[in-house]
Amino acid sequence: MTSQLVYSDEEWGLLVGLPQSVMVAAVLAEGDSTNRTATESSAGLDAIAAGRDSGSTLVRDVALELVSRLGDPETGELPPVLEMGTREVDLGEVLDRARAATDLLTAKAGPGEAAAYRHWLVGIADQVVNAARSGGFLGIGGSWVSESERHFVDELSTVLND
Repeated sequence: MTSQLVYSDEEWGLLVGLPQSVMVAAVLAEGDSTNRTATESSAGLDAIAAGRDSGSTLVRDVALELVSRLGDPETGELPPVLEMGTREVDLGEVLDRARAATDLLTAKAGPGEAAAYRHWLVGIADQVVNAARSGGFLGIGGSWVSESERHFVDELSTVLND
């Protein structure tokens, strides 16, 4: 049985759309070079695709649907151009959607499924922000996780686990 049957189309849309929104928000939490943004985007797509191997039916079902929409990083079937740097993302809106997903999961999912989904989202954000150094000059210096990136991941974790 697919976990999608438990949710309305709108609710399922929230659960399926949120991992990509989290990925984009994490990528854009810190303004980086095109190469760093591409590295972070790739890490986010890998983290989303890794959900297909989850022990959680919900995470697996969401990841399978997302991979079918976005493409499979393992086979190179990705959108021709993933233009992250030109997209505007309201981090507050992503956090509001995460809050709504948490409420939805509390109402409709078992505690294990809800915890696995929340953990997966934080893992996506964490993998993105740790994929490339931020700051520095000509690839020298900088830090693996900037203050703004860490702040986003911390806020996301707080929202999902309150």
